[in-house]
Amino acid sequence: MPERSSRFGLSAAMVTPFRQDGSIDSPRFARHARACLDNGCASVTAFGTTGEGASIDICDRERALGALAGAGIEGRDVVVCVAAASAGEALAQARMAADFDSRNLLLPPPFYFKGVSDEGLFAWFCEVLEKLGTAAGGVILYSIPSVTQVTLSVELIARLKQAFPGVVTGVKDSSGDWGYTQKLLAAHNDLAILIGDERYLAEGVHLGAEGAISGLANVCPQPLLGLAQDGRGDARINGLVDEVLKYPVVPAVKALVAHRSGERAWLNVRAPLVGLGEVEAARLGLLFDRLFETGTD
Repeated sequence: MPERSSRFGLSAAMVTPFRQDGSIDSPRFARHARACLDNGCASVTAFGTTGEGASIDICDRERALGALAGAGIEGRDVVVCVAAASAGEALAQARMAADFDSRNLLLPPPFYFKGVSDEGLFAWFCEVLEKLGTAAGGVILYSIPSVTQVTLSVELIARLKQAFPGVVTGVKDSSGDWGYTQKLLAAHNDLAILIGDERYLAEGVHLGAEGAISGLANVCPQPLLGLAQDGRGDARINGLVDEVLKYPVVPAVKALVAHRSGERAWLNVRAPLVGLGEVEAARLGLLFDRLFETGTD
């Protein structure tokens, strides 16, 4: 994998389009990636939380990445997220990302066992990264305890970056805990710290964060660029995040994509998720229009 550029910028945490039968709509996936890139995103992130990555198996990942390649989207424009509890599955997904020559690998901790120690987590990450070998590089550790129920401590991150210098290059912080974010920025200013909660993005950038992997970049990348690049706050983004968090987040973001594109197929999600109802989706769409088309709060 190539080394990261001097600054990460804004990456769209892409939603994944599914057909009614649950299969990935690969052409739509590639078109959406191209649209995100054409609208200012420095990269797109595939198979993350917003992309329902934990519901996408290795064969589907291969087909989706093939669709990106077929559409002329190069690996340098794509961050690939792993979603696996076993080191073996994580390694298989990571090797596929390396074969695609992805810009970065987004690597969360194993998510099944709870209450695990830093020592156990260190051993798991070491097993994956050591076996990945020379293909490893540009690894962004992914902290999202609301989903994994596993915390990546500041101390664990220090051990991993010391054990794998030049390999572990960043942290995506989706903790939603500003105190934790501040500690990351203070202790690891040599890493690309990326903010997952857009409400903290501008302030994080002022303290040294290098950008964001953002679910809302699927629908409003241009307003987010000011936050991710220059730390310019935008009350509209805070209002939209607050509204999205009233619903299951992934179906809500997909409802916004459907609203913005006029393509109802974006409402489809894979079980165990359930799509938003018509009334909820319409309410969210109206709120988006009020914020971004009329400029009101």
